Amino acid sequence: MSDIALQNDANAAASAAGILARLGRRSIVLVGMMGVGKTSIGRRLAARLGIPFVDADAEIEKAAGMSISDIFARHGEPDFRSGEARVIARLLETGPQVLATGGGAFMNAETRAAIRAKGISIWLNADFEVLMRRINKRKNDRPLLATPDPAATLRRLLAEREPVYAQADLTVQSHDVAHETIVAEILAALPSFLNSAAASNAKGSR
Repeated sequence: MSDIALQNDANAAASAAGILARLGRRSIVLVGMMGVGKTSIGRRLAARLGIPFVDADAEIEKAAGMSISDIFARHGEPDFRSGEARVIARLLETGPQVLATGGGAFMNAETRAAIRAKGISIWLNADFEVLMRRINKRKNDRPLLATPDPAATLRRLLAEREPVYAQADLTVQSHDVAHETIVAEILAALPSFLNSAAASNAKGSR
């Protein structure tokens, strides 16, 4: 390995260590619409930081013993949302970790408050056209889009949810680039946010 590569690895390790020191027991929580890449980006981000990755939807399916689509079909969305909030609250007790949440999770005020108390929220934002291309590849996994006009449904969901997603601590654009590039953007944004948050907390405690 070249000296430059070794130096890059050392810099990356130092950056990750600095982020983890500021993060403490908090989780990095990825929020945003279906199709923004929360799971794929989350796995890569967790690997770079050396902490666990947890997918809230997978944990919900494990707890319920059925798929998200089956929960929607058998019990309806309100029952699913109630279970989702309970699972995320439980998961937030086990940080640090990278936690990917479902598209509607952040709409719950109690869940937002729990994330604010025990995590750093990052909105992965994507344009409508990018989302439609990605979602069309996995239509059967998207119960909210099982409608006569999925595009119109997606536009309605974006209009409802984006103002709430914008309350996240950080916003990173999920565009059509390698996911490693988006991970790098997150890693570049985290230190300044964590440092400013730490400074604000120190000032407030005086």
